[in-house]
Amino acid sequence: MDNKKDIKDIIVLQDIHKTYDTGALEVKALRGINLTIKQGEYVAIMGQSGSGKSTMMNILGCLDTATSGKYYLDGIDITKEKKEKLSYIRNKKIGFVFQSFNLIPRTSAIKNVELPMIYAKVGRNERRKRAEELLKKVGLGARMNHMPNEVSGGQRQRIAIARALANNPPIILADEPTGNLDTASSIEIMELFTELNNEGATVIVVTHEDDIAEFTKRIVRFKDGQIISDTKVVKD
Repeated sequence: MDNKKDIKDIIVLQDIHKTYDTGALEVKALRGINLTIKQGEYVAIMGQSGSGKSTMMNILGCLDTATSGKYYLDGIDITKEKKEKLSYIRNKKIGFVFQSFNLIPRTSAIKNVELPMIYAKVGRNERRKRAEELLKKVGLGARMNHMPNEVSGGQRQRIAIARALANNPPIILADEPTGNLDTASSIEIMELFTELNNEGATVIVVTHEDDIAEFTKRIVRFKDGQIISDTKVVKD
């Protein structure tokens, strides 16, 4: 029996358009995007600056809404939800990892990881236990009480990944996650994403670097607000 037929579509975009009205002119950032990502996929979204990939990431992450079209996230019609509900959905369904880490500077690693669980109203003991488990998972069991400025860039991104996993979201959305890292740290972070994907997480990486995209299993390329290619990555 083919189990692939049982894998659900976790992201479905149907004819997504995004237009920014600057007053003087209209900027068409996305022009009729159709894309389906299945649960457990490992996808890179690529394109040069101005290609639409950042707008796409913001819509996928419920940080922005489309001008027209339909977006279904894990079966939820996002285009019908109000802002307050979108915030709740975002916190439950998506773990974010950013290029600049976005950690709270004067707050320890473990408290940074606990933060999404506070918003999700997880009890103090449970969130502390889970934060400890997640920091151990990303190899930072000995750095739990360190501040972000006391660890390396690669370790900061590991803290950010642990935080992204706090509420056990089905999707990890990473925006240029290796942009501020050296080559060795970049490889470590992408290998960690690969491990998370192997454990069942849907991982979407927005990048402009070919060598980073090659860690994934599917590459979707954007140009001028449209998808110009959608290919599987062939592993040696």
